[in-house]
This record gives sequence, C-alpha cells and structure tokens, in this order.
Amino acid sequence: MIRPLQRVSILVASLMLLISVSGPAVAGAAPATPTPPIGAPAPETVTDNCPYQSTPIPPVDESEVVPAGVPSPTPLPVVDPPVGGDLLGGCGVVLAPGAAPAPDGLTAAGWLIADLTAGKVLAAKDPHGRYRPASTIKVLLALVVLDELDLDATVTGTQEDDEVEGDAAGVGPGGTYTVRDLLTGLMLVSGNDCAHALARELGGQDAAVEKMNEKAAELGATDTRAASASGLDGPGMSSSPYDEALIFGAALQFPEFVEISRHDQIRFPGYPGMPAQTTDADGTDSSIETTMETTPSGDPGIDLYNMNQLLYSYPGMVAGKTGYTDDARKTYVGVAERDSRQILIVQMYGLNDGPGSFWRQAEAMLDYGFAQPAEQNIGTLIDGAGQTTESAGAEPREGNRVAAPASESSTDWTVRLFIGLLGALVVVGLVYAALRMNKRS
Repeated sequence: MIRPLQRVSILVASLMLLISVSGPAVAGAAPATPTPPIGAPAPETVTDNCPYQSTPIPPVDESEVVPAGVPSPTPLPVVDPPVGGDLLGGCGVVLAPGAAPAPDGLTAAGWLIADLTAGKVLAAKDPHGRYRPASTIKVLLALVVLDELDLDATVTGTQEDDEVEGDAAGVGPGGTYTVRDLLTGLMLVSGNDCAHALARELGGQDAAVEKMNEKAAELGATDTRAASASGLDGPGMSSSPYDEALIFGAALQFPEFVEISRHDQIRFPGYPGMPAQTTDADGTDSSIETTMETTPSGDPGIDLYNMNQLLYSYPGMVAGKTGYTDDARKTYVGVAERDSRQILIVQMYGLNDGPGSFWRQAEAMLDYGFAQPAEQNIGTLIDGAGQTTESAGAEPREGNRVAAPASESSTDWTVRLFIGLLGALVVVGLVYAALRMNKRS
C-alpha cells in the first residue's frame, strides 16, 4: 500500500525528472555539463579545417607503400582560385545563401549535389577535398575505353584477369568477351577482372592509367590522379567530389554508357573450365549469382546484377557507380532524372550508421537536389575545355574556408520538446498509478 507521503515523494521525483530532461527552469541557471551527442560525426569526417586539401586521409594498410628506390608521388597542386567558383574552395558544408539546410545524417567526409542539366553545384561538403575514389575511378577508365576501343571487338580472357584482387565479373582464361561485355561487367558489378582485361587492350596497366590521367586533365579534374585502372588503392591515388561529378557527367554524354549502366541484370559469358561458384581473391564467396546454364559456346555463364541499389529503389535513376576499399571507405556517384532535370550526387569516404543507411543518405541527397532551384547554387561544373561561369550568390572566401550560412538548428529544440513531452507522460502515468493505489488502500 502506498502511503500519502510516498505518493508525494513519487510526484516530486517525477517533477524533478521532467525539469532535469527539459533543461534549467530558472533564468540564469547553469546547464549541466554537456555530453557528446549520440550519432556525432566520426572525427575523420570533420573537414572544417581543410585536413584533406592536398592529400587524402592517411591509409590504414600498406596499399600505398612504394617499392624501395621509387620516389613517392608528390601531392597534386591545389588550384587557386578553386575550379568552379570561389565558394567551392570551402571545406565544410557549403550552401547557397538562403538555401535549405543540407539533409540530416550525411556521414560522408566529402559530398556534392549538382544540377547536371544546368551545370550548377547546389550544395557540397569539402568539394575539392582529396579522397580515394575506389571503384568510382572505373568511370574514368570507361571514358578512355569509349574513346579508343570498338565495343564489338573481341577480347580473350587470361589467367591474370582471373586472379586479379577484388570483385570479379567472371573473366577467365580462354573466355571470349566483347569490349561491351567487359564494360558491362565493369559497371554493374565493379569487376576488377574486367578492368584488368580492358587495360590490357589499352596497352597495358601502366599505359591505361596514364591515359586515364590524361583524360582527367582534359576534363579539368585537377584533384584526380589514378594509380590503378580498377580503383584499388595505390601511391598518389586521389579524386574529389567535384572531380567525380565532372567525370561522371562526361560519361553520361555517351549513350552506350547510359544503356549499360541501366541494366539491372545481364548474362555474362563463361569460360572453359569455369567453376560453378565464383570467389573473391580472399577466398570468400562472391555476391554475384552463378548458375550452370551455358552460353551459345557451350561454356557456363554467369548472371550479373547491378550493384547500384538506387536503380531498384529510386524513381528516375539513370546511372550510378559504387566503390569501396579499406582506405577509401564507401564511395558513390549517381544521377537521377525527373521532369527532364538531372540531379547528380557524390559521396566520398562514406560511413554507415545502420543497415542501408548509405543508400538512404543518397536518396535524401537526390531529394534535396530536386527540391533546390538551380538558380540558388554555389558554383559551376566546368565544361571539358575548363571554362567556368560566375556562380550565383557567390561570397568572398575567408582563407580557404567558406562556412555554411549561420542558422540555429531546429534539431536541438525538437529533441528537447520530445524529451519534455515524454517526461510529462511519465508524470501523468505515475500520478494515475498513485491514485489507483490510493483507491485500493
């Protein structure tokens, strides 16, 4: 039985709980010592002080160790003024004056949202920061292939193709493929074996990388240096959200690239002696489904499914390319179309805070882009000749940083209101329970 004094104690304790979670009730009262917020950004994704202006985040493995006696690549020059407009020299979140706040919960260290139709950058975070592109650099390889190779030409697979590290489409020794097949495996499942075979057709791995870097320079992608044809990390590898946008925009000018990127599934040719189950280089099962059906040549083939998940979930998705390495983390570049308007997004050094979160972040970025008018922008995507136009609403830079427009976040007040209401419900519940017990007594 709860005595009256106990009921009073319960009510007092409940009111104290409500006061403590809602904040100080007396003007001038000192707040409690703040605790780090749940979901605070990872330290390596805080870019306000331009930590990646010239070089990417330090590697976590030995992928960038140069052989003895070989000099390490020097960082690429930092272009000043920044390509695309002064505001794009910012390292934190950069928004146009009066623009809507950036989507909540973006965990990538560098990202960009652009109106590809208008050639304008709508919002970005560290747009010219140097990051590893991982397999998104395969789009640059695709550009060189589209320039130089006949898509219907035949390529014979080799043992070296089969043994390449990382994701594979299923290229093997003695297999016969068209350049189109290899380009499809490159884009749909990020096949490093396809990248290896295509690089060989371009004159070898070193020659292909050199051509990729020449193409990047031609496009005005001054933050980009390929170190491998596949996107595997290597000494000097870097790109930026801005450059990724330039490169992907250039690739979309090829109808063949768009057609290949829109496939949700294709049948990839097999090769003599092809095993029933493919595995990655580390011995783990590949996510690519393999069946024992045969191609017209009588060799088993393999079903490839597009790794661009937005193709299945986001209306109007045109094309996209994923990437991941231990050093690069998650990378993504993609374009969706709505009402004849194309919005492009880039994520670099992306992190997940839950299952599928990276894709939800991408969808939120696309939604933001479609809701933002092209006239309210922070810079311009240059054309292939490196020409720029003045961005709307540009403001002078402070050093190399441009802060996002100052505005009080509504998130803190929303959380406090929610906690206050929750506390009030607790009080009501306890009062009700006390009254019920009083009746029983």
